[in-house]
Amino acid sequence: MQKIFVEEKNWNKKKNLIKITGKEVNHIKNVLRCQEKEKIEIKILEDDYDFLCEIETIEKEQIICRIAKKLETQNESEIYLHIIQGIPKFDKMELIIEKGTELGVKEFTPLSLKRCIAKIDSKDEIKKISRWQKIAETAAKQSKRDVIPQINNVYNIKNIFNLLKEYDIVIVAYENEERNTLNEELIKLKGMKNAKIALIIGPEGGIEEEEISYLEKKGAKPVSLGKRILRTETASIAMSSVVMYELGDFCR
Repeated sequence: MQKIFVEEKNWNKKKNLIKITGKEVNHIKNVLRCQEKEKIEIKILEDDYDFLCEIETIEKEQIICRIAKKLETQNESEIYLHIIQGIPKFDKMELIIEKGTELGVKEFTPLSLKRCIAKIDSKDEIKKISRWQKIAETAAKQSKRDVIPQINNVYNIKNIFNLLKEYDIVIVAYENEERNTLNEELIKLKGMKNAKIALIIGPEGGIEEEEISYLEKKGAKPVSLGKRILRTETASIAMSSVVMYELGDFCR
């Protein structure tokens, strides 16, 4: 049963009804092919409420659901994981957002670096961010997340730390790092509740030495990901998986 996200204004608390409007109507009718009397799971976006609902009526522009019961869900990790991704080719960025959302990433930021092949100008930025946000929303529904990850606007290396002032650690994947590893940095976080972790991953061409030096001066920790060179999308997905596993998110 896929989860549907609905704004609080569409929740009629007195009548115990939730109204679904907009693009979700077409999704429920034509993609999920739901019928009246079927059950559906609804998450109220602004509050920590999940409901099992029964579809009462399916109309052209809205679907009315009656709340059957409140669900107790704990699908979110205590770890706050933020992927800061050197802008790759756009199909790769879509994959990174989709799979990262499934793994529990809570925030994504596209980062403009010197070796980025793909470029986003100011005209296209709003369109790209909007598309990536929709991909995150779709993946969040499919994986039954309790929140939709946030997709930020494009940052550059000089202003990215404005986002990271309260993070416990900022880790940078760097192919030329010979001593420090991801595991060594994660060991320092074992047992820490609600850790805030940022992972910086370079684009297809990697991160320049000058950029690494700047990141280190700002407190970021370069790490090796092993003997093999990973594609940027592989590095993002692999690092997210390792962080979640090592800090206990894959344990029940």
